[in-house]
Formats: sequence, structure tokens, C-alpha cells
Amino acid sequence: MEGIVEKAIQAVQRNDLSFAKYITANDTGATGAHQAGFHISKKARPLFFEKPGVKGSNLDKFITIKWQDDFETQSRAIYYGVGTRNEYRLTRFGKGFPFLTEDNVGDLLIITKVQEDYLQAFVLSADIDIDEFLAFFGLTPTSIGELINKSPILSPDDILSNCFRQYIQSVQSEFPSTFDLATQARTCFINAYQTTPTQIKSKPDESLLSWIDAEYRLFKAFENNRYSGRITSPFSSVEELIDVANTILNRRKSRAGKSLEHHLSEIFNRFELSFSTQAVTEGNKKPDFLFPSVEAYHNSRFDGNKLILLAAKTTCKDRWRQILNEADKIKTKHLFTLQQGISKNQLDEMYKYDVCLVVPNQFLNFFPKDYRSKILTLESFVQTVKAKQV
Repeated sequence: MEGIVEKAIQAVQRNDLSFAKYITANDTGATGAHQAGFHISKKARPLFFEKPGVKGSNLDKFITIKWQDDFETQSRAIYYGVGTRNEYRLTRFGKGFPFLTEDNVGDLLIITKVQEDYLQAFVLSADIDIDEFLAFFGLTPTSIGELINKSPILSPDDILSNCFRQYIQSVQSEFPSTFDLATQARTCFINAYQTTPTQIKSKPDESLLSWIDAEYRLFKAFENNRYSGRITSPFSSVEELIDVANTILNRRKSRAGKSLEHHLSEIFNRFELSFSTQAVTEGNKKPDFLFPSVEAYHNSRFDGNKLILLAAKTTCKDRWRQILNEADKIKTKHLFTLQQGISKNQLDEMYKYDVCLVVPNQFLNFFPKDYRSKILTLESFVQTVKAKQV
């Protein structure tokens, strides 16, 4: 369910004219002054009047305001220009109006113009909500009271975090599938950093690592959102604590294994490579990727030299042997890993059994110099596959 701060942000984004101000003691009457209602900055005048008020006369207008996306008031915008006064105010909210009490001093008032005589208003009291709203629109203490730029200059990281937050709020289940999580993380990252298809294809290694990192951040945000309340509450027993801990740990392990496969698939799709995933070769063996397809693998007339197997393992120090019998018709097995370095002795053994490592370009320097020429990067692996699929 959306909170007030999310509704306020969305309302400001939808409409052309909005402003925010802190509610003051003068607004609430706590100073003993005779003025009534919210004082409005002259810079925010376009929300209420087309033309500025003229000194020497008053100007008023009746408007409908919907508060907190909940209830409406028939209120009055007025310019006081008679005598010594020269100010704009918003007045007339009816009996029992909850936002002009002394406790509201310091709250953030947000008003946005929906139609000519219809406004929406939100009052944020919690510090966390106020900070989130101000940060989203890049507002500073000196810009409070001015019209809000509804297209704030946000850093890519801010846009990424906002995208994550909106996605988390939209998911009704406890956690999305690993595929949906990976897809959404990529989408948020690509949009936040405005990554073009050409840039992705020119730097596949860098893109892959960025997507994996973005997904991990999204997953952690999901964990904090879903479990923060539970882990800060007392557990009734040690068994309950262990059950919750195991649930969290098992989900982490499951996501990490699938994450790499999902993002590699996207890279291969971007390069328009033909491949099959988790397809059965012999018995119940299911290699992560078969190029160009499982049908080609089982076709006795297909050129076996054009078949390529790629296994994907986040770490492979001990598990590389698992791939040796995944496809009997393919002698050299390719293995993509995120492991940052393997000993020379282990590499000697891996290459003895015709296992060819594929690692992100950024990790190549973590491996012994003697082997760097044998290890493929993701980009060079893609080019190897592409050459066989011409």
C-alpha cells in the first residue's frame, strides 16, 4: 500500500505547478498573530492566481483542496494588499481541520495544482518522509517555498534506488521469481544509467557485472523491506529464529545461482546468438548453455565442431569437475565464473581435462600470468560462438 510520501511524489510528478513549505508557528497561530491559514510564498502565486496581486487591494479565489488523498476542503486563496500587508494566504479549512495545530509546526506542506480550481495537498510529519520527498526533487532549505521542478536532476544512483523502491511496492508476493528479479534489476539499471544497446554490446563484460551488482542491491532492498519488521521483533524460540534464518539463507543461495544464468542469457540474446538452456543431453544431464541448440546437439548430421557448451558457476574452485560429463559429444567444456583467481595447480588440472575458463575482463588480472592468454573474457567467448554460428 502506498504511503503519503509516495502519493505526494506522484502527484507532483503528474502536475505542472507544485510547491512545498514548512508549516510555521505563524501559520498555526502559535505566535499570537491575527493572520489565519498558511502563508504562501509570492513565488508560488501561480498555483492560485494568474496575475500578481496589486498593492492597495485584496484579491481572493475559492478553491477545492483534497488533503492526503483522503478528504476535501472548500478553501480560499487570498492576497492581502490593503494597508501594510502584502502577502498571500490559504484559509478556510472548516472545523476539525487537523493540520493547523501547534504539533504541525515543522511539518512539510506540499500543494500541487490539478485543475484551475482544484488542488491536492499533503502534509508530511515524519523526518524520513520529509527527507525522502526533499531528496527526490533535489530541494534545499533555500529552495523551499519556490515552485518545484517536477523533473528534478537526480543522479543515476538516485534514479536506480527510486526504481527499486517502486518495484518493491508493486510486488504483492513475498519475493518475485529469480527471473523477474534479474529482469527488473537490469531494466532499472539500463534506464537509470541510460545504457544503449550499442554500449551493452561494446562492453558485455562490464554490463554483466553492473547487472549482477544491481540485482544484488535490489535483492538486499527486498530483504530489508520484507524482513526488517520480523527480525527486530522477539522470537518465541530458538527454532523459530533458525527457521527464519534458514529461509533467508536458502533464498540467497538460490538467487545467486540463477542470477548469473539470467544475465548471461540476456547478453547472448543481445548478440543474437542461438542457444538452449538447461536442455537434456545424455541421461539427465542439463548443461547451463548449449550452442547453437539442443536439437543441433542431438542431430547426428550436425557438425560437432560447431557445438559449444558453457557452464555458469559463481565459484568453481571445487565444482568445476561437475561439468566434465555434461555433454559427451563436446570435448572442450567452457566454464564461466565470477571467482577472482584460481591457483596455477588447479588451472593445470582444469586445462588437462579440457575445461576452458571464461571470466569477466575485469577479473583477468587475478589469474596467473601464464594462463591469462588461455582464459577467455565474456566478449571473446561471444565472438568465438558467433564465428561458429555464421
